[in-house]
Amino acid sequence: MKVSAIQMVSGTSVATNMITAQELLREAAGKGAELAILPEYFCQMALRDEQKLELAEEPGQGPLQNFLAEMANDLNLWLVGGAIPLRSEDPNRVTNSSLVYNPDGKQVARYDKIHLFAFHRGGESYDESRVQVAGAEPVTFDLPSTDGHTWRVGLSTCYDLRFPELYRQLAADLIVVPSAFTYTTGQSHWEILLRARAIENLAYVAAPAQGGRHENGRRTWGQTMIVNPWGKLLAERANDAGVVTANCDWEMMQEMRQQLPALGHRRL
Repeated sequence: MKVSAIQMVSGTSVATNMITAQELLREAAGKGAELAILPEYFCQMALRDEQKLELAEEPGQGPLQNFLAEMANDLNLWLVGGAIPLRSEDPNRVTNSSLVYNPDGKQVARYDKIHLFAFHRGGESYDESRVQVAGAEPVTFDLPSTDGHTWRVGLSTCYDLRFPELYRQLAADLIVVPSAFTYTTGQSHWEILLRARAIENLAYVAAPAQGGRHENGRRTWGQTMIVNPWGKLLAERANDAGVVTANCDWEMMQEMRQQLPALGHRRL
């Protein structure tokens, strides 16, 4: 199954970001991707966290959700819409939600980011819990591929990557990790964490990222990549907007799992 992970350097203009996302999704479809994944915050890297409240949509309706449904349908893609803000029961906080659409444009899954990022060092400080409410449930969906196999796809977002217990619960064949890793943490941890999650779960990992300097002054690490179950990098992109595409081979994954049956040796 061919998978495309899309890297962006989203700005403050939602309209401009949507145009860029559309162009990159068309490029992914042109490369033959069955599944395309947008990065976290593809729709906007805001000047202030509170702008997520202004952008948030009601679940099931709104221009961001319409855009994702239309792109999936128009391009005949399975599409993971990175993460967008949806309204929650708390009027002062939103969910950071990854929505999945099938090639008919129907939403088939929703994952609300469970682990909310916080980091404080010198003048660099983040705390997503200020305007976001954490999700509670791991989410997977089944993707019947043209390769004849049904892939179990596990959803996660950015900071989730640091919590391996989540991925054990997903028990996925392909893990997606739309992200906006900071430059500071990404340069030290990003590749190591992604390859570790692939190796320990004997699964493919596709991680689309934000990668560059943003209008709001933030710098994200980038290095969008697709990793095979042995931890080998199949494709990557360091910085700037672009499409990273690789073939995920079902038979190779099963062969690796048979040769190293670690998933069946768990005792805890």
